Amino acid sequence: MERAAPRRVPLPLLLLGGLALLAARVAADTLMEACCADGHSMATQHRDCSLPYASESKECRMVREQCCHSQLEELHCATGINLANERDSCATPHGDNTSLEATFVKRCCHCCLLGRAAQAQGQSCEYTLMVGYQCGLVFRACCVKGQETADFAPGDIGDIQEAAKISEIEEEQEDPYLNDRCRGGGPCKQQCRDTGEEVVCSCFVGYQLLPDSVSCEDINECVMGNHNCRLGESCVNTVGSFRCQRDSSCGTGYELTEDNDCKDIDECESGIHNCLPDFICQNTLGSFRCRPKLQCKSGFIQDALGNCIDINECLSISAPCPVGQTCINTEGSYTCQKNVPNCGRGYHLNEEGTRCVDVDECAAPSEPCGPGHLCVNSPGSFRCECKAGYYFDGISRTCVDINECRRYPGRLCGHKCENTPGSYFCSCTVGFRLSADGRSCEDVNECSSSPCSQECANVYGSYQCYCRRGYQLSDVDGVTCEDIDECALPTGGHICSYRCINIPGSFQCSCPSSGYRLAPNGRNCQDIDECVTGIHNCSINETCFNIQGGFRCLAFECPKNYRRSADTRCERLPCHENQECPKLPLRITYYHLSFPTNIQVPAVVFRMGPSSAVPGDSMQLAITGGNEEGFFTTRKVSHHSGVVALTKPVPEPRDLLLTVKMDLYRHGTVSSFVAKLFIFVSAEL
Repeated sequence: MERAAPRRVPLPLLLLGGLALLAARVAADTLMEACCADGHSMATQHRDCSLPYASESKECRMVREQCCHSQLEELHCATGINLANERDSCATPHGDNTSLEATFVKRCCHCCLLGRAAQAQGQSCEYTLMVGYQCGLVFRACCVKGQETADFAPGDIGDIQEAAKISEIEEEQEDPYLNDRCRGGGPCKQQCRDTGEEVVCSCFVGYQLLPDSVSCEDINECVMGNHNCRLGESCVNTVGSFRCQRDSSCGTGYELTEDNDCKDIDECESGIHNCLPDFICQNTLGSFRCRPKLQCKSGFIQDALGNCIDINECLSISAPCPVGQTCINTEGSYTCQKNVPNCGRGYHLNEEGTRCVDVDECAAPSEPCGPGHLCVNSPGSFRCECKAGYYFDGISRTCVDINECRRYPGRLCGHKCENTPGSYFCSCTVGFRLSADGRSCEDVNECSSSPCSQECANVYGSYQCYCRRGYQLSDVDGVTCEDIDECALPTGGHICSYRCINIPGSFQCSCPSSGYRLAPNGRNCQDIDECVTGIHNCSINETCFNIQGGFRCLAFECPKNYRRSADTRCERLPCHENQECPKLPLRITYYHLSFPTNIQVPAVVFRMGPSSAVPGDSMQLAITGGNEEGFFTTRKVSHHSGVVALTKPVPEPRDLLLTVKMDLYRHGTVSSFVAKLFIFVSAEL
């Protein structure tokens, strides 16, 4: 008869069964899930599960540590089960039985061996609660697996009824946790307890149950006053707990512990010291000390750099020598020397060295008071009787010169006082001499020695040189008079109208050699009118015309069909049957003009028009000859008047003959008039 196979429970379910309840309860809170995930990560990376984080609550730290241990136990429990199945022994390969991993491996290995032993002895695979929940799961898994893989002989198989009976017993002995309503966390968000009659939900420490009797919310211990933070600490609420934060930092050489206390940092153990290889690091509170490896001999002490420095025992030891002896420090030790009598100032030991006798400071050749002063000896000292002009200085104990000039400023001398040994003398500044009293100063008349080249004026304490008109005082010595070149001054070109000639102390103006003479003011040049003075050379048939700097002899004849009506005018003769005659000008008049080459242009030089104007007159003016270079132009200024203007300068002296024609329109007839302009352009002065 075949035995019914016992009910199989998958191995992963058995291993994780112990963690299922905790994981389900923690899953309700996102922060707890994160803390547990950190614990799993630490276990996977083989890091220390108890390593604290910088900022986390107490509950998060406990959840992370438990999840880390559970994950480690899960990872290493399978190794222990395999070790029990393969070797029937729980000895670790490397003999390490002290680590946490080895503890997990050994525990699961032992529980599996117990399960296999129970299966081999035909005992029940239901574990006893005495071995613990996690060990019982491993015990049952290995026991059931042994029953599944065991080889049964045909004679050992019982009848079918016995198998059925065993099956019924197995059903009755089903896992009691399968009917637990809190399995998988139940309806509760954190903690669940099935009392048999009802399911009771509760919260972790730091949480309180909400009115729905299922959910939990964080308790703000800082607001409720349920914290235990000390003076100098501030309460900071965290999820499920709180933390006390120091109001001030620990400072250099200390670190903050989990209990919010300041703990000394052992720089020597952590290796963050800067001691040299020849030094040994020695930790101190808040710091460290570098102690030299090399120790100094007796009588020496080491400095911060490890150097051995001699100890002055005479200063560091209280009275090392007996009374009557003096301590003298030596290299690494000291010696004691017998004392000798110590004489005060003004005394010295006698030749025997037994007593102090007076020192005669006045004895020759010493002169403690200074040369020439009287020294009087006294017991232990001396005194000085100083000469006039000296005083006794009690500090240097000598006769010191009296500085009368500094002691009586402004009271001894009129000007300057100069100290001398034992006395003083007076002196005067430049320009003064000492009076007969040897103290006052009187003015010196420097002009009596003729220091100036021309004129001298004595002033108080000095003198002043000045020059006559046309001279100036030299900038070099201040006493010599130099001629002023008036012609070279910026205004020199305007002093004379033609040419300036400098002479000592003054100047002279000159004019061109001919045609001009100097004006009475001595500066301008006046034109000589040769025609008036009669110094011209014109013939009797010529007319003398004066120009600037010269003259011209002029003579003219009236052209054909004209007769002379005045000295400078020609009138047209009556026209009979000559057809060309009416076209000729009625009158030809000769004019003489003179101006220099520097005349300002444009300039009107001639005006022309009828002698008497009649309403309705009109005229036209034009230059018909002599203006080939375009120096002149005409311009109408009214209906019966026009002008001839110079539009550009004539560059050099020259004579020009300009013919100007005027057409006069009156009562429907046209009459022509001609002006002959003799223009003489003279040189500028």
